[in-house]
Parts: sequence; C-alpha cells; structure tokens
Amino acid sequence: MRKNIITMTFIEQFFAFFGKKALNFTNLFTGFGHFWIFQFKLFPLYIRRPYRLKEIFKQMEVVGIGSIGLITLTGTFTGLVSAVQLYQAFHQFGAQNMMGYPIFISLARELGPVFAGLMVTSRAISAMAAELGTMRVTEQIDAMDTLAVDSKKYLLVPRIFATTLALPLLVVLFVFLGNLSSYLISVYALGINETAYLNTIEMYLKLSDIMTGVAKGVIFGFFIGMIGTYVGYHARGGAKGVGVATTTAVVYAAIVVFVMDYFMSSLFLIIGW
Repeated sequence: MRKNIITMTFIEQFFAFFGKKALNFTNLFTGFGHFWIFQFKLFPLYIRRPYRLKEIFKQMEVVGIGSIGLITLTGTFTGLVSAVQLYQAFHQFGAQNMMGYPIFISLARELGPVFAGLMVTSRAISAMAAELGTMRVTEQIDAMDTLAVDSKKYLLVPRIFATTLALPLLVVLFVFLGNLSSYLISVYALGINETAYLNTIEMYLKLSDIMTGVAKGVIFGFFIGMIGTYVGYHARGGAKGVGVATTTAVVYAAIVVFVMDYFMSSLFLIIGW
C-alpha cells in the first residue's frame, strides 16, 4: 500500500511538473499573440493627427542624448578591444597592416548596432517600461483615458518613434568612436603603418557596410520601442508588477536584438549587401 502511494505521488509530481511547463509555454504564445494584436491596432495611430512632435523630441532627448555618455564609453572601449584582439590574430600571419577594414566592418555591421541596441535597452527601455508601469498601477493612464485623451497616442507612439529615430544616430556615433579609438591604438600603440591601415579601408569600404548598421539601428529601435512601451503599458500588481515589467522589457528587448540581428544579417547576405 505504501509503495503504491509513493508511486502515485511520483506520477502526480511528474505530470504536474511537465504540465506547468506546458502551461507556461502556452501562455508565452498567448502573450505573443496579444502583443501583435495590440501592435496592429496601434499602427493607425502612427499617421493619425495630432502628431505630437514636441513629445517625440522630448523622448528623443531622453533616449538619444541621455544615452550618449554610455554609447561613448562602450564604443571607445569596443574599438580598443577589437584592435588589440585582431592585432594578435593578424600579427601571426604578418598581415597586421590589413586589419583596418575588418575592424571597420565588424563595428559598422555587427558590434555597433547590437551594442548600441543593448545599451539603449538597458538604459532607456528599462526606464520607459518602469515609467509607464508606474503610471498604469497608479491609475494615471486610466485617468487620461477618462478625460478623452488617447493614452496610446500620447504615451506609446512618441516613445516608439523616438527609439526608432534615435538608435540609428547612436549607432553612427558608436561606429565612429569605435573606429577612431581602434585607429589611434593601432597606429600609436601597436605600431601599425598609418597609410596601410587607412588604405585598406578606402580600398574595400562600400556604402552598404555603413548603411547595414544604420538599417539595423532603425529596425532594432522600432522593435525595442514596441516591447518597452507594451510591457510597461500593461503592467499590473503594484510596485512588484512594475519591477517585473521592467525586467521583462529588458530581457525581451535584448533577445529581440540578437534574433533580429541574425535574420537581418542573413537577409543582407542574400541580397548582396
């Protein structure tokens, strides 16, 4: 009898464990569907008046100008690390003078957009989700809707536009500072010929190398803006709910940056960019 009880308990725990995992997986897909339904309903508001340009520029200041210091720091040190690491590899083949272009395209195509997207996510998207979440749990958004002000148009659309416009500019800044710092350390610290370093860039650089990173910045900005605003707008559960929403927004936005980077890189490879 005791053996049967133990066996039944084990079976119940087994199915309870996998049932809970399956339920969480189902909830994830349900939330994904709700997210896209919400975004499709939001799209018409992008072109509907009033455009609230003042609010867009205000949010661009928060997202863009507020992130310049972080982008400057990460861009500079990413360029320094890239130069040091590539020098060790290229020096073994006596090709250290050819490392200018590989550094440039690695920063412009991949490291710039991805790192800038992650920095904006950690600084601006987290703050965005926390701010909107606080407004939701304190019923400020409900009060706004009660006063016949479209909270989605006023709160979400300007923030999405701001991240979409600000992130590609931050990518350009990141790439510029990264390449400047890699050039300086390569020429003045690692002893690489200045003319050879610059000639490799001039010889092989294409406009698509730069535009690829800018295009990724636009797409990353749009998606992380949608995620940050959606999660914050639907926060529930008081102060704890705001914390959960902030963490969720950062995690999902970071994942989307990496996933979209792969698909966009594959697309650019197919079309020859």
